[in-house]
Amino acid sequence: MTADRQARDRFILYAGAFLRALATGMIAVLIAIYLAREGFDAAAIGGVVAAGLAGAATAALLVTLSGDRLGRRRALAILGLLGAAGGALVALAPNGILIGVAAFLGMLNGMGRDRGASMILDQVILPATTTNERRTTVFAVYNVVQDAGHALGALLAAVPALIRSRTPVGEIASLRMAVGLYALLLLTTAILYRSLSHAVEPEGHAPRTRLSPETRRIVTRISSLFALDSLGGGFLTTALLSLFFYERFHVSEAVVGALFFGARAMNALSHMAAAWLARRIGLVNTMVFTHIPSSLLLVTVPFAPSFPVAAALFLLREGLVEMDVPTRQSYVMAVVKPEERTLASGITHLVRLGSWAAAPAFAGLFMRGTSYAAPLYIGAAMKITYDILLYVAFRRHRPPEEARPA
Repeated sequence: MTADRQARDRFILYAGAFLRALATGMIAVLIAIYLAREGFDAAAIGGVVAAGLAGAATAALLVTLSGDRLGRRRALAILGLLGAAGGALVALAPNGILIGVAAFLGMLNGMGRDRGASMILDQVILPATTTNERRTTVFAVYNVVQDAGHALGALLAAVPALIRSRTPVGEIASLRMAVGLYALLLLTTAILYRSLSHAVEPEGHAPRTRLSPETRRIVTRISSLFALDSLGGGFLTTALLSLFFYERFHVSEAVVGALFFGARAMNALSHMAAAWLARRIGLVNTMVFTHIPSSLLLVTVPFAPSFPVAAALFLLREGLVEMDVPTRQSYVMAVVKPEERTLASGITHLVRLGSWAAAPAFAGLFMRGTSYAAPLYIGAAMKITYDILLYVAFRRHRPPEEARPA
């Protein structure tokens, strides 16, 4: 792949990731509020969020097994089309069952962060557009672009209020229009991906359908840990956190959207800091020693006496919680062979998506049966346990750029 072609494909991947993140940031803030206004209780809302994440997990499985054979460009475009169709159906579906089906088919993402099947393919393609030395920086930039989209998407959660202030449209209709905007953004990504060059397709190595024994051992160990981390993350989806702030502090969707704009801005800043820190203390150390404090901060949020205090604590947490993302992505791609990257990326993402999909329904039940803050405590405890186990298991397994000279 020539340098110019590398740069062009990288730009398209960044642009597609930005648009997906824009859509995800908006829908994650609004979907629970929209469904609550439609008469859904917390348990039913958790079920819809879980259905969307289950659809994303299914798509991740299909991409893992068949993405290279289908063609990476074609697979990315199809995922964009399915997401757009699902969003349109969520806006138009007349009852809860159909909304759940639409959420599944459209891979509706209530996490607030774009971590779906498309990201598997992005993660596989990006290392081929750069060097080992710049790989973590490229992933950091990719995540900064995503979080810029997430942040601006959270601001788009104010669109329904803006529509109501300027037109006679009612609350539910304005929320449906915002969901329609979400569908349009995903449709745009499907068009954009057709411009990727043929160089993004696997060349030189046949795509692996099974992992080598050494890689299998690494992927099995790290995937089991990712499952625990993601199970905790599934209790902390943006959709459910938005519902927590909305109900606990009685703020509007526009205020919640502004809060998550700030959160994603903090995430974006942290990603570049993560690349800088990883060069100095290593990828695994960066993952662990920034993640534990973020979970401890999260536990303090329910004890805040007012929304401004809770928001400040939450934003501090968001300045740390995503520093493990570019480092984790870079680490997984570094410790497997190039021809095994699609399968390794798919497996680790599939495990994460499956765990995310399992948790929101239970989180919704806890919110209904005990407290709106219960998922925060449970999610934080799981994440701290993951960090400790990750450090014990992988602190001595270094990527190539950290290998000590013989």
